[in-house]
Amino acid sequence: MSNRIDAKAKEAEGKLESAFGELTDDTGHKIKGKAKQAQASAMNAVEDVKEAARSASRKVRDANQHDAKDKAN
Repeated sequence: MSNRIDAKAKEAEGKLESAFGELTDDTGHKIKGKAKQAQASAMNAVEDVKEAARSASRKVRDANQHDAKDKAN
């Protein structure tokens, strides 16, 4: 869960920096802000993959337990 929070913080930081760049017409801040937002998106994608792997693992485990019960009966 902490990684999702870190990603949200990074996204907010990026939006702020990008907005600052827009207000001051500073290309460097605009680019850095967009890069931080992209990093946040990548962090969220990693968490999505982790969650999908955990879900798949649970399904396999549950299917194996179900099969074991069927064989026992």
